[in-house]
Amino acid sequence: MPVDPPTVEGLLGVRPTGPHRYEAPGQQGLIERGFGGVVVGRALRAAGSSVGSGRPVHSIHGHFLRPADAAAPTRFQVTPVRDGATVSLRQVVSEQHGKEIFLLTASFEVPQEGWAHQVPRLGAAATDPADLPTPLEQVAEADETVRRWWTRLARLHPVDLRFEGEPPRSAAHRGEPAPPHHRFWVRAREPLPADPLLHHCVVAYASDMMLLSTALAPHATMFGAPEVTAASLDHAVWFHGAVRADEWLCYEQESSWAADGRALCHGRFFERSGRLVATVAQEAMVRRRAG
Repeated sequence: MPVDPPTVEGLLGVRPTGPHRYEAPGQQGLIERGFGGVVVGRALRAAGSSVGSGRPVHSIHGHFLRPADAAAPTRFQVTPVRDGATVSLRQVVSEQHGKEIFLLTASFEVPQEGWAHQVPRLGAAATDPADLPTPLEQVAEADETVRRWWTRLARLHPVDLRFEGEPPRSAAHRGEPAPPHHRFWVRAREPLPADPLLHHCVVAYASDMMLLSTALAPHATMFGAPEVTAASLDHAVWFHGAVRADEWLCYEQESSWAADGRALCHGRFFERSGRLVATVAQEAMVRRRAG
């Protein structure tokens, strides 16, 4: 029986189970290994639920400790590390099967007046996402394996994607290298309520999408290929103010370095106006599978 794509609330919702404790249900039907963005977004939702609405999140730093089991429920233990005059700090331990899978620290701050600048800006050549084809339209002439992968992706995530140019994964399917950078547009499929924390959680969720593609593109391979062993190690997001995740955001990604079985990736989210709304950094384990 076909499984409907998840909603944002269905995927990123957490429910309180006790003082500073939360739980999220397992995902059913489509995936075994959990997507890191789900764990990050849920952990941030749990952290933010213990902080007043006047202190939006401004940064998160996470470490992936074990692979997530998508079908299993996840429990979150939130520790209120500090509540200062303007800053609140939370630590979240995410657990499955009695073991820690992800550790997050999240910082929340009362908005302040201060100097402002932004470098870089979204390039003037950025394409209107309304003029871009869907990923499935882009791969309509590709072989069945490629089309099946993108169809499954569309059913796994509660967001729409539009790529400027060919996704690196498409070149890898042909055995061709591609530059270690690309950009795409992303937004939640459904309108979201005016909850700033939820919108930041969606950005945190989307921040893990396609990052490893940039690191593997120059080597003409992809995440999930038989010869590749890859997993995110740590992940950081800095939020630069309020954002609407149900409106199109341009996500620029690049990989600046890979060696010693690891790769470093960076990303930037821009509103269509050109305002920078979030900056991302991630290091991942990327190795050639033995044998």
